[in-house]
Amino acid sequence: MLKRAFDVASSAVGLVVLSPVFLVVAALIKAKDRGPVFFRQVRVGRHGVPFRIHKFRTMRDGAPGLQITVGADPRITKVGAFLRRTRIDELPQFIDVLQGTMSLVGPRPEVPRYVEHYPPALKARALA
Repeated sequence: MLKRAFDVASSAVGLVVLSPVFLVVAALIKAKDRGPVFFRQVRVGRHGVPFRIHKFRTMRDGAPGLQITVGADPRITKVGAFLRRTRIDELPQFIDVLQGTMSLVGPRPEVPRYVEHYPPALKARALA
């Protein structure tokens, strides 16, 4: 219960303090690429419960290809490259923490298709 209180308080403060950054980033994404501001993807959370994670969109809207990006992937926008380099693209995850689908401290939520390939012992721990 103490961990959840920490998550709620920290994410709420983070969202309020970072709201000017969110507005600037949202404006840049819209001005440069006109697509949605957020990228949403299903991830596996605690006890194997799927949820949709929030991130700032860093790739062209609707860009085909693999879910993995390596190096200078041409699908990554100029604004997106900066957001990834500075990790600003991760800040909207405070929304997920506030909603209770993520925690500030704990394992990184992974894409379901990767969790399916975990060895049995690791998979059991990830889904516990």
